[in-house]
Amino acid sequence: MGPASAIPVVNSMLSPAHPFSRIRRVALLFVLLAVPPAVFTSVASIPSPAVHPRSTDIIHRPTSQPYTGDLSAFEDPKRDKNLQVNKVMDLLGIHTGSAVADIGAGSGWFSVRAARRVGSSGRVYAVDINRSYLDYIRDRAQKEKLPNIRTILGKSDDPRLHPNSVDAVLLMKTYHEVAQPIVLLRHVRAAMRAGARLGIIDRNGRGDDHGVNRDVVIGEVERAGFVSVADYGFVKPDGADYFLIFRP
Repeated sequence: MGPASAIPVVNSMLSPAHPFSRIRRVALLFVLLAVPPAVFTSVASIPSPAVHPRSTDIIHRPTSQPYTGDLSAFEDPKRDKNLQVNKVMDLLGIHTGSAVADIGAGSGWFSVRAARRVGSSGRVYAVDINRSYLDYIRDRAQKEKLPNIRTILGKSDDPRLHPNSVDAVLLMKTYHEVAQPIVLLRHVRAAMRAGARLGIIDRNGRGDDHGVNRDVVIGEVERAGFVSVADYGFVKPDGADYFLIFRP
């Protein structure tokens, strides 16, 4: 190109030729930086904190196959009275504004009750590995006008909860279906805030008969880093079921 050749002026959006465009772009950048990351990301897509299982975390005992049947099985009208669910929530410290995880949520039976308890300032994470159950819970939450319920598609050994995000966790009639409970519970522990409580409701059994003995559960939960707080038997009149509470 010779000395007489003119260099073309490119009308870039950031050039002085477009001062107002530049201002708009800078303003947009500040707006984007100010928006919380949660606005752009669904709950289920955020990975949980890295938890590296130890060889001693792996268990080798019978477990039950996860339930895949009709969800109406969870909706027995006597269940509220038998389980004394309000007493369960009291003992787990669930109140207005609490963040609660319902792991193995099934039909959302507990999730909707917890959602009413925590109110609009609280949140309930309904976690399950069955996508169709989560679809059911979303529809149920909409019909029952409970926008504070969030569904999470978990994994068999990871509920995929945010770190330091929950005040109470309940596994209700779910523990006997968890193939590697210690690994799962290490993830749960990482998601629990200071002072949070973990509750487990199950029945005594061999592991492969939809129950697991309370002493086995206590031993495994303690191996995951929890401390046993209480052991109750009021959740079923015949005494076959138990309600255990732990702190991280």
